[in-house]
Amino acid sequence: MEKKYIFGIDAGGTKVAYGLFDREGELLKKYQHPTDIEADGPAFSEEIIAMIHKILEERQASLREVEGIGICMPSYIRFESGYIHMTSAMVNIKDFAMRDYLEERLGVQVVLDNDSNAAALAEYRRGAGRGLRNMVYMAVSTGIGSGIIINGDLFRGSYGWAGESGHMLDTPDEGIMCGCGNYGCFMSQISGRNLPKRLGMRLLRGKKSLLEDAKVRNGEALLKAVREGDELAGEELTHMAHHLAVCVYNIYQLLNINSFVFGGGLTSFGESLFGPMRQEFDRYDHIKMPVEFRFAELKKDFGIIGAVELLL
Repeated sequence: MEKKYIFGIDAGGTKVAYGLFDREGELLKKYQHPTDIEADGPAFSEEIIAMIHKILEERQASLREVEGIGICMPSYIRFESGYIHMTSAMVNIKDFAMRDYLEERLGVQVVLDNDSNAAALAEYRRGAGRGLRNMVYMAVSTGIGSGIIINGDLFRGSYGWAGESGHMLDTPDEGIMCGCGNYGCFMSQISGRNLPKRLGMRLLRGKKSLLEDAKVRNGEALLKAVREGDELAGEELTHMAHHLAVCVYNIYQLLNINSFVFGGGLTSFGESLFGPMRQEFDRYDHIKMPVEFRFAELKKDFGIIGAVELLL
């Protein structure tokens, strides 16, 4: 039977998105469901398997028509073996040979990689990174991470998780504990996932704020409060801009790559976050060679497109 389809799956800490593509990488249809953040590796995999069967059944198709399945996740993944060591957003998915598990049950080639790596490929080939030779993709969202393109190739490092900038230590042993097991990584200082905790700590200091309601301590509420002149919200946004600038500056100093593409949910903050972040970056950069900041172009589809690019 002729192979017709490729799946691109973006498994994040909030939702799991599925893209059904043709063999040339053109998107046919999208699906999604909320992430079960308590699931372990086998349970999470079985959920993916069930959804794949459901999608194929809807199209009156079978697994024999599927050429491959690309999956990206916010995990420490050994790319060559598809083995997950740890997932900070879904802490029960760890020490699990997910690629082998899925291939055994589906009989289809599966490629598994970190979500920032997949996003970097997607933006480099189809989005804001087109025409660049070197590029760093910065995920600024529920989590913080990077994907690194050097001379047109994705750089994964020795084990597969180069670019885990969110887990670089910013304020070692201080602040909020992250799912990586450390206190004070950039994820704890910037990410949307830890925003409610950071705001809660500020509120404990006794300040009045529009964000006192614990149910609305999210990025959208923060931005609204900033625009309404809320002092505590402004402090938090300044905090995020500063630590993001430090993260980006450190990557720039390490790799000397002068093109950064920012993607993820927090890019909706626009100049409110990235204006001060750029000012902070420039304050640290005394050599003043050109460094370009761009916003991702593929919006919410970057994950499923990147997962397919792993196959293509």
